[in-house]
Amino acid sequence: MLNVSEYFDGKVKSIGFTSASTGRASVGVMAEGEYNFGTAQAEEMTVVSGSLKVLLPGETEWKIYQAGTAFNVPEHSEFHLQVAEPTSYLCRYL
Repeated sequence: MLNVSEYFDGKVKSIGFTSASTGRASVGVMAEGEYNFGTAQAEEMTVVSGSLKVLLPGETEWKIYQAGTAFNVPEHSEFHLQVAEPTSYLCRYL
């Protein structure tokens, strides 16, 4: 039912789950740092607490997403994150 994942030497941790209301999703926390993620399918990332500085595929400028905001990442792509403080997120797989 729950799938625990750890990335970047434990600096990013998530718990994956499936529910009737959200479908397949994961919730997690990122420590301060810079990260690159690849996607197999489209994702919607919602910042729950903290903030993320994001460079999305095809973009040339970084954008800051605060708690309560979301962004979408296309399937089969890569996006870059800069995290200045511990930040939690909800990732829905679309």
